[in-house]
Amino acid sequence: MKYLAYFALLLPFIVSEAKPTSESTENVIVIELKDGPVVIETFPDVAPKHVERITKLAQAGKYDGVAFHRVIEGFMAQTGDVQFGNVKDFSTSRVGTGGSDLPDLKEEFNDKKHERGTCSMARSSSPNSANSQFFICFEPAPFLDRQYTVWGKVIEGMELVDKIKMGSSRNNGSVNDPDHMIKVTVGRPVEDSKNSEEE
Repeated sequence: MKYLAYFALLLPFIVSEAKPTSESTENVIVIELKDGPVVIETFPDVAPKHVERITKLAQAGKYDGVAFHRVIEGFMAQTGDVQFGNVKDFSTSRVGTGGSDLPDLKEEFNDKKHERGTCSMARSSSPNSANSQFFICFEPAPFLDRQYTVWGKVIEGMELVDKIKMGSSRNNGSVNDPDHMIKVTVGRPVEDSKNSEEE
C-alpha cells in the first residue's frame, strides 16, 4: 500500500510532464491563407539564422499580404518577397527579385530532405543569397537537398497549400492575380495550444 500511495502522489507530476508545454508551440509559424491556417514547424536546431530571420519578419508583419508569386504544379509555391510582392503594391515586373532590408544570410544547408510540405529558402545562384523569400514543396524534390536551406515543414494544413493558385507553366510559374499570405504569426494561438493539451 505504501508504494501505491507513493505512486499516487507522483501521478499528477507524470501526467503534467506528458502534456505539451508552452515550449512545444514556440517553434511554430502559422500562415493564414484564404482557405484557413497552415502550421509550420521550424527547425532552429539545423537552420538557426534562417528560422530567426523568418520569425523576425513574421513578428514585424512583413509577410502579411505577400503573394505566392511563383507556383509550379507538382513542385512548389514560392512567396516571401516583402519588397515587391505585397498585394497592396504588387510589382509584376519585379516580384521575385526583392528581399527585406536585412542582409542576406549565409547558407545553412542541412540533412533535412525536400519532401512534401518542406519549407526552404529561395536564393539566387549564390549559396549565401537567401534573404526573405521561401517556398513550400508540393512533392519531394531530392535534387534540392543540401543545395537550399530547409528551415521548416508543414505539419497542419498542407491540403490548403495545395489550393494555392497555380502559375503559368510557360512562364516559370509566374502567377497573375496571385493568392497571398493574409497574416503570418509566430507560435500557435493560445486557444490552439489549449486544444492540443486537451487532446
